[in-house]
Amino acid sequence: MKGIVLAGGTGSRLAPMTLAVSKHLLPVADKPMIYYPLTTLMSAGVTDILVISTPADLPQYRRLLGDGAQLGLRIGYAEQPRPEGIAQALLIGAEHIGGDTVALALGDNVFAGPGLPDILRSNAADVSGCVLFGAQADDPRRYGIGVADADGRLVHIEEKPARPRSSQAITGLYFYDNDVVDIARRLEPSGRGELEITDVNRVYVRRHRARLVNLGEEFLWRDAGTPDSLRDTGRRILSLEKDLGSRVACVEEVALRLGLIDARTCHRLGAAQANSGYGEYVMAVARGVGEGSPETSAGASR
Repeated sequence: MKGIVLAGGTGSRLAPMTLAVSKHLLPVADKPMIYYPLTTLMSAGVTDILVISTPADLPQYRRLLGDGAQLGLRIGYAEQPRPEGIAQALLIGAEHIGGDTVALALGDNVFAGPGLPDILRSNAADVSGCVLFGAQADDPRRYGIGVADADGRLVHIEEKPARPRSSQAITGLYFYDNDVVDIARRLEPSGRGELEITDVNRVYVRRHRARLVNLGEEFLWRDAGTPDSLRDTGRRILSLEKDLGSRVACVEEVALRLGLIDARTCHRLGAAQANSGYGEYVMAVARGVGEGSPETSAGASR
């Protein structure tokens, strides 16, 4: 499975913070926002990832993540000159996807919770059609809402409905088979001139090849795209980290736990950030694993 992180757009809802900095590089708790979708894909078993962003912002991501080799990943980059819908990422990333399945993650969506990697990996291993992930929404009218039958088959999608038939919001994580590139190519732009991801998903619904996985209340999902949600997400992550006794979305730790890097490499990466609490934590994790401590699981970041 190939991965795509869509980190484009103008971030206008977060202005003036985003006038000089890409939205997806803003901090959520003590780390850049993009670490969250990146570790979500890693936890699903995806190691070949394309980051899509604006021409102006791509140099910042290259400076932060490089080619991914230091984490045992392969990270490439592609430009989105204008934000023309989430489904546009599938066309921009068509060459990257090739003949494989694909996991598309929105750069401002945060997932965490014990056991989440198991759910992600099991669904990534069997993608016949599309797999969407649903989470309970406080206000379903703000989101795309999915309605599934007793077997988890997605039977209906409503986009920001006035009277929702469900409270299951469709989150910003999508698993697709290889048909998705052709489906995206055949889309007609919406009235806003965008290629809507909901239109892609509706094709799979009509073909009876869409599943909705309910993440349940034990998992954290947040769209951190507004000032209020950015602050709230950071607070919730810090609270979760306190409960778990470990950090969420620590890319070095996730790479170590997955066997993508060894303890010595992890310690070196932490030492490069040794003046921060984050760097101290990475070094402590590396020392613990190096001494043979048991591995733990703490969600999409672990």
